[in-house]
Amino acid sequence: MGETAIRKILIVGGGTAGWITAAALSALYAKKALKIELVESEAIGTVGVGEATVPHIRFFNDRIGVDERAFMLKTAATFKLGIEFRDWGRIGDSYVHPFGDFGRPVGGVKFHQLWRRLQDSGAPGSIFDYSLPVRLATQGRFAKPSTETGAMGATYSYAYQFDASLYAAYLRELSVSRGVTRHEGRITQVVQDPISGFVQSVALEDGRRLEADLFIDCSGFRGLLIEETLKSGYEDWSQWLPCDRAWAAPCAAAEPGGAYTRATAREAGWQWRIPLQHRVGNGYVFSTRFTDEDAARALLLRNLESPPLAEPKMLRFTTGVRRKSWNRNVVAIGLSSGFLEPLESTSIHLIQLAITYLIELMPDLSFRPEDEAEYNRMMGREFEVIRDFLILHYHATERDDTPFWRYCRTMEIPPSLRAKMDLFRERGVVVTYNQGFFLEPSWVAVYLGQGVVPRDFDPLAARLGDRQLAEMFDGVKREVGEAAARTPSHQAFLDAFCPFPARAMAGA
Repeated sequence: MGETAIRKILIVGGGTAGWITAAALSALYAKKALKIELVESEAIGTVGVGEATVPHIRFFNDRIGVDERAFMLKTAATFKLGIEFRDWGRIGDSYVHPFGDFGRPVGGVKFHQLWRRLQDSGAPGSIFDYSLPVRLATQGRFAKPSTETGAMGATYSYAYQFDASLYAAYLRELSVSRGVTRHEGRITQVVQDPISGFVQSVALEDGRRLEADLFIDCSGFRGLLIEETLKSGYEDWSQWLPCDRAWAAPCAAAEPGGAYTRATAREAGWQWRIPLQHRVGNGYVFSTRFTDEDAARALLLRNLESPPLAEPKMLRFTTGVRRKSWNRNVVAIGLSSGFLEPLESTSIHLIQLAITYLIELMPDLSFRPEDEAEYNRMMGREFEVIRDFLILHYHATERDDTPFWRYCRTMEIPPSLRAKMDLFRERGVVVTYNQGFFLEPSWVAVYLGQGVVPRDFDPLAARLGDRQLAEMFDGVKREVGEAAARTPSHQAFLDAFCPFPARAMAGA
């Protein structure tokens, strides 16, 4: 390492964000002269409600040396093919946002454009009939995607649903085995350079002082370094995403745990259901502008499938993003960098993105302002694209049965989302970016699932005759059905691949 290279990194805070960061850095820098340390206090609780993920986690885990089977065994994990949304567009409606494609393009024309072409005649039915991951999820089936190019079984991906506290514990064990030093203790003081403002060290209540070149703030909503110390600022997005509280409570499963997460719209927010191997994770995300905490808690408990296994836990938040996630020699990762509600399971994804971008722009002791600015630009862009996607769920609704939904339906939305919605409404054009997690099928699923149907379609779709198209659609639907019928149940796949020890010992 050169004279200007970073020699020591201190991660402030454990939990999911801290230990994902430690595991990633220790995997990539294990053989370099770089010390990685983490300080956390067992007395400080972690949020631990983000139990569902998106497919990018598979590739991130693989990159940092996490074995899939071992990780799933340790975390009581199940597989995830998408998210079911109930009562969002209208009460009684239901659709699945799948991690995969709808049908296949024909002659360079996208499938949803062809579907729209036939939709006026009523011929194609629901576009969700042409998605294999939707069929698998709703039938309680799962298999890993095929590697055969062009096969229907290759048209989807998958993610996981797991116990976030067990995930953090697993990564802690992995990180420590790779040489990460863990310090137990509560931070009582942050020491800055009086001229530059850079953080020099943190002091613990027992008198120890921990120094580093680069500090990673994983202290949660508090933002001990990024906000309390460096005053980086926060951009509040609650005018578009008004939910500011969540009650969370586990319960035993009373119905089969499918390979999907469920989000059910409620009077003043929405309720999640995340099936794990040993329990079900539940929560009610709501807005205190439209209900109170006691009423929200009662609503969650009324809608659990079985009695809670623990007292409901309250989470308070303000949706938004830190104005600077990288400030001087501090990089905020996780809740300290911003918060977007877990409607599309993006919390862990944003942690992993932040780590990836930091590694790409890893500073030396000069801490170039250009690197800081580029990191903040990229992370800001990721937050904004996810923000717009979440707002779409709330705004694209016909519900007017409660003040909450009337507000969401009629509120002014960001110009960036307005432009996207106008383009899709006109001719089914989906705006995509080089940066931004959600791909075209995701936008199509939510648009059409919540009743945003294009007025017209791509003119290229008119080149194909109705009969030719109808036969093609029939063939795709048949192929989806046959592929699903060959797929084992989700539970059978779990029992063969990664049965959680408690289930295996019970013979469940």
